[in-house]
Amino acid sequence: MAINQQDFLQQGEGPDADKVTAWDCFQRAYDCQMNGRLDDAVTLYRDSIDAFPTAEAHTFLGWTYSFMGRLHEAIEECHRAIRTDPDFGNPYNDIGAYLIELDQLDDAIPWLERATRAKRYESPAFPHMNLGRVYERKGDWLRAIESYKAAVTLDPDYAPARKTMMRLISSMN
Repeated sequence: MAINQQDFLQQGEGPDADKVTAWDCFQRAYDCQMNGRLDDAVTLYRDSIDAFPTAEAHTFLGWTYSFMGRLHEAIEECHRAIRTDPDFGNPYNDIGAYLIELDQLDDAIPWLERATRAKRYESPAFPHMNLGRVYERKGDWLRAIESYKAAVTLDPDYAPARKTMMRLISSMN
């Protein structure tokens, strides 16, 4: 799991016991989500939020909703995450990704750009990859390549970004 327990437990003011309960529910929800038990994951993410609301729990609840095809609810959870912690980058990227799925490419761009500037984001290459996807779908090959290149620069092992960048460069020759 890419979420840091210490960051999770240090958020906001509140009893440590509530934060620990929230973390426990969050971990169990994530396990359920990864094992395809999405209804259980939703319940446990909500339990985590009820114990102590975090941007992570809202974002991952949104991610679970997206697995269920409930993209508008996923976007709502990401907005809640941003209100909880505007420095957490994941929900900005996720909103952009969900808008791409809804074919709202122009609306996705500002969210993805905000994700690239987030102060707290363990996977900063993701929004660059998603920006590349947007620009590629819009036919703006040069911007797409620049975005994929930025993703690879941030994470040299990010194979999908490298492969997509190379495919685009090859198709331009």
